[in-house]
Amino acid sequence: MYILIYGILYPLSLLPLFVMYGIGDFLYLLVYHLFGYRKKVVRRNLRNSFPDWNDKTLRHTEKLYYHHLCQLLVEGVKMLSMSRKNVMRRYRCTNPEILQPYFEREQSVILMSAHYNDWEWMVLSLDMQLPHHGIGVGKANTNKSFEHIINRFRTRYGTEVVFADHVRERMKNYHEQGRVCAYMMLSDQTPASANRAYLLPHFLHQPTDMIYGSEYFAKKYGFPVLYYNVKRIRRGYYEWTIEKITDHPETEPYGFIIETYAAKLQRDIEAGPASWLWSHKRWKHKEQVKKMVEDGSKK
Repeated sequence: MYILIYGILYPLSLLPLFVMYGIGDFLYLLVYHLFGYRKKVVRRNLRNSFPDWNDKTLRHTEKLYYHHLCQLLVEGVKMLSMSRKNVMRRYRCTNPEILQPYFEREQSVILMSAHYNDWEWMVLSLDMQLPHHGIGVGKANTNKSFEHIINRFRTRYGTEVVFADHVRERMKNYHEQGRVCAYMMLSDQTPASANRAYLLPHFLHQPTDMIYGSEYFAKKYGFPVLYYNVKRIRRGYYEWTIEKITDHPETEPYGFIIETYAAKLQRDIEAGPASWLWSHKRWKHKEQVKKMVEDGSKK
């Protein structure tokens, strides 16, 4: 793993980004046309999410997605050596001022988003872009050597990475210490268990189990909840915009935060469908969730 990252990937990351995108275009030919990486998963997910699309539209979006996926791979490698100035120039928040009042009131916040466009550059730059201490919450990687090394690069500009199995303890400690944090939560992944998830009957035309952690922690600690949408302006340049979900999560009805988040995410996916992570096996619990929804369950 050390040889792969420090001997191959890091030297590659020093190349100009336009050269790396050329490599990404070549990777597309291999990943899509030669190896067909998870092509069945992508096709099934797109077909179920957009049942009204014809085959031509589905195939066109499928190809755009694989171009996007290879661009993400290239940008993930580039992340290893990007300077502060370069990442801030390429990954810009359009309305950071929306967070300033929370910081002045010493309120931590939850930032909900998804695996939509580039999220690794968000992790890298989060602590630099916000007045709050930036914390990326994610799932632990099964390869511990890779996880250990890659987190050195992700956190070198101040962002902290906390894995889901430690987030309760870390959030409790920071809350008791009065540390003002912004918790970045990508809530679109498949929950470990549908029995502990929030159930949505019609997310992208399918019964879907959604991670409930963001709403749980928001209600527990009274953290305001915001959503952010990432748009690719052109190759290698992104803008992200913050939208408020609620300032008072403890007063909202059960499920309001998750359902509002899901509606905003679906809006963004429908506006730019090739930019979401379609190769993820998002609906692994689909039949179980369908039955639970039919039985009237929500959680």
